[in-house]
Amino acid sequence: MFDNNVFIKNSFKKTVVENKVTGFELQTHITYYRAIPLSMINDIRVKVDSEAVSRENILCSVDQIDWFTLDEMTTVTTYKWEYGEPLYIRVRQETELTPGEHEIELAVVTRTAYIPVPIEGVQKRIVTV
Repeated sequence: MFDNNVFIKNSFKKTVVENKVTGFELQTHITYYRAIPLSMINDIRVKVDSEAVSRENILCSVDQIDWFTLDEMTTVTTYKWEYGEPLYIRVRQETELTPGEHEIELAVVTRTAYIPVPIEGVQKRIVTV
């Protein structure tokens, strides 16, 4: 529906904690026309150079303060992902991405009111590390 919103251009960056790279982050816009609570996000999938990232290594936040795993988000009803606002996605990795270009694929699957099936948006971008 809104696939061009899935992976916000130029949102890719390394995650650095205490001077150590712990993975990377990217942002997405909602693939629907209104806000939803985080509990209505069915799934988020990330691939790096066609290799899937483990579900346990994906965290999400609407405010960059409180981060939730995908499993935790199934019960998070007090945080809303607003239309036009980014959802921040953090991918934890033990090894840093090598310098150069990488293909990152992001898939976002949401449930919404009035639509009986989940909506899935997928977008790939080439990013430079």
